[in-house]
Amino acid sequence: MDGGRRVLRSLREPLSALFPLAPAQPVQSPAFAAPFPAPATAPRPRPPAAPAASPPAARAPSGRWSRLAALLSLPGVGPVSAAALFGAVGLTAATQNGDYDRFIAENGALRDVVARNIGFPIEVVTISGLGEMTEGDVLAASGVQPTQSLLFLDAEAVRERLAKLPLVESVRVLKLYPDRLVIALEGRRPFALWQRNGALSVVAADGMVIDEVRDERFLDLPFVVGEGAEKRVGDYARLLEAAGELKSRIRAGVLVSGRRWTLTMTNGVEVKLPESEPEAALSTLRKLQREARILDKDILSVDLRAPGRVVARLTEEGAAARAATQARNGRKGHQT
Repeated sequence: MDGGRRVLRSLREPLSALFPLAPAQPVQSPAFAAPFPAPATAPRPRPPAAPAASPPAARAPSGRWSRLAALLSLPGVGPVSAAALFGAVGLTAATQNGDYDRFIAENGALRDVVARNIGFPIEVVTISGLGEMTEGDVLAASGVQPTQSLLFLDAEAVRERLAKLPLVESVRVLKLYPDRLVIALEGRRPFALWQRNGALSVVAADGMVIDEVRDERFLDLPFVVGEGAEKRVGDYARLLEAAGELKSRIRAGVLVSGRRWTLTMTNGVEVKLPESEPEAALSTLRKLQREARILDKDILSVDLRAPGRVVARLTEEGAAARAATQARNGRKGHQT
């Protein structure tokens, strides 16, 4: 085996080529003849000499050897046998020297060593659908190592490990023999920002927390606040659509007691929506804004929780101005 772990001599050659079976040669043993007394009469005529016997034909290899030679000549059997032979030799040496653990750590399991050497390494890993992830993140989470072989890689175990990543919604893992691994990801898209106990996280549309906010990439996403708000980002998104032209003025949605929403506008005004039919309440707010510019007044909040009634809470300045206006109107009415 050379430095590239290739078998220099193929074992597909018949076993007789490696271990020649010489044909059996006839053994010329000296003839044994018992002495006979000379005849008393005249010697009889000598019979004609018999023709010399030809040597026996060489014996064919026995059935066991011929079957083994035929087996080794089959396609693919030679390389497998060579790999098994060298693997057994290496294992024996490593075990005797106490280096077995180091061998496994450096080269992988014995079955993977054999599989790599007969043509099933993991040479190429193709990853699609990275989204916000990097190839390094995916490879590290997959647990795939260079010492593994494609033949014995557990694709389902790789898929289960990758499916646990917060940014992964679904994943497929395919083994394309002899040496290619394909990972197809379906990522979760950042949908909203969620604030709870001062911590700010990025969440997907299904409420799964993807990551903590570390930079300004996601600051334009819808913003929800409160316990359980991440699970109702879909409801909040529908409220934003119902707000129409007021959508750009909504800064955040606060989930109150896990039941209803209070909208915080960009100027700080709070809009309290009812638990049931909040879209209808938003329609009322849009009408008030068009007709009376209610959100531009000196108010702290607009309460739309009671059907058919709107309650606006003034700021201190607004309350003082309102009191002054009422006082002036009262004096004018008294004078008249």
